[in-house]
Amino acid sequence: MQRISIICVGKLKEKYLREAVAEYSKRLQTMCRFEIIEVDEEKINENPNDTQIDNILSSEGKRILSKIGRDTYVTAMCIEGNQKTSEQLARLFADNAVNGISSMAFVIGGSWGLSEEVKLRADLRLSMSEMTFPHQLARVMLCEQIYRGFSINSGTKYHK
Repeated sequence: MQRISIICVGKLKEKYLREAVAEYSKRLQTMCRFEIIEVDEEKINENPNDTQIDNILSSEGKRILSKIGRDTYVTAMCIEGNQKTSEQLARLFADNAVNGISSMAFVIGGSWGLSEEVKLRADLRLSMSEMTFPHQLARVMLCEQIYRGFSINSGTKYHK
């Protein structure tokens, strides 16, 4: 059974977002070994300069990288990434399983994004859309797409 992790910066603040993630996490337990790993978000003043932002990204990036195994297939969720359909994401899960990749991690940065070091570690850079979403909502959307991908591969009627 594949191990799928979402490594993300910060905790979900809104109850409705936590409940949505909990629901998809519960559904995924029968399809993969699913987990969400939260790393601490850096505190910052209201109007940070470029150096402060770089320092934040570096600190958060180090915490993210410490959670990634050596043989883990890493997908960095970032605006400059490629977009995939749900079917293509399902194919990625299936192809990785066939190729002996048993651990995959999706990485969602904080409000300032991801460090260059995290992006360089990634095997894939993935964008959900050309639109911008709050990183907390992106976590829910990614959980749903992971569930959808596994549902496609198992032939359930969830994906129409």
